Amino acid sequence: RYLDCGNPRCGFARIRCPDCGEERLLMFSCRTRGFCPSCHAKRLEEWGEWMREELLLDVLHRQVVFVIPRMLRIFFKYNRRLLGSLCRLALRSLTRYFAFVSGSELMPGVIAVIQTFGDRINFHPHLHFLVTEGGVDEAGVFHKVARFDDSRLAEFFAREVLADLVRKELLSPAWAERILSWRHTGFNVHSRVRARTRKEAERVGKYMIRPLLSLQRLSLDEKQGRLCYQYGKEAREVEWMDYLEFIARVTSHIPDKSQVTVRYYGLYANAHRGKMKKASLGPLALQMKEEELRRPPSKGWTEMIRKVYEVDPMICPQCGGKMKIIAFLTDYALVDKIINHLKLTFVADRPPPPHIAYQEVLMAAEAS
Repeated sequence: RYLDCGNPRCGFARIRCPDCGEERLLMFSCRTRGFCPSCHAKRLEEWGEWMREELLLDVLHRQVVFVIPRMLRIFFKYNRRLLGSLCRLALRSLTRYFAFVSGSELMPGVIAVIQTFGDRINFHPHLHFLVTEGGVDEAGVFHKVARFDDSRLAEFFAREVLADLVRKELLSPAWAERILSWRHTGFNVHSRVRARTRKEAERVGKYMIRPLLSLQRLSLDEKQGRLCYQYGKEAREVEWMDYLEFIARVTSHIPDKSQVTVRYYGLYANAHRGKMKKASLGPLALQMKEEELRRPPSKGWTEMIRKVYEVDPMICPQCGGKMKIIAFLTDYALVDKIINHLKLTFVADRPPPPHIAYQEVLMAAEAS
């Protein structure tokens, strides 16, 4: 679907200006989550606006990033269900730390995002939490927790993860103790990014669910069939890779079917927010619910295009009048007829290189 994003042969909308008769065609998008940078930009804007206006509490927030050692990443690469467990373990570590600091159990508001990619599009599973600086106790009183000790929080996180891997018989108790005895265990927590306003929290949240790569940092050497990807601060670092290696890296980050990558806990859980809307309910004890929030109503496509690309597709470029959609064309015969009449092309004028069978490649190699 991503390769056909914006492909006129997959159909389009026909738009006409009633004042001057100007017409244009608007291609359909693929709507793939996290994979297509163009379509994901719409999701970023829509989700960020909903989070700022509907979800976030008027308190300070903190971004907390949880990182696991490189030697343990292989478990999460071939068993993606462990990523959900990792999210819950990080949440348990956070609530344990809040209880340690405040002396009582607190229920914070948490937006958790599972990321599997690093700067080089490599497999690097880690977690981004947008956390309220404090939580609500059993009496319904909000207690502020403005101080985050990353080393102590990383210790809680390490013990939770290693104990879970031992319970699942993926790691021996001896190895778990050995890792904890190292000076640098590889577990890391970073919580220096603060959001003092809802607008700043929206910016942090949109960074947390950003797409896995930037097309602006990608370039191709057609002669050698190699790709160059720029990464790091201000894109100063460069890595060259074979195109098959690039495809392997990108496709390794496609979530499993029905896998939830954005989760809501505590004060931001759907169950808790639903109960709080009922005035008859009293204060609730600490409960962490992991449920996907109901999908918010989608913004109009014209509004999102205008917000993302700063261009209104319904304004006539000739007279400035308001254009109208007169048809959605999806019939392949009619679509091909219009494309051939207008001489439209997609991606490149020239056809792709001919397919060479694998056996023919082996025979040519042996002959040489």
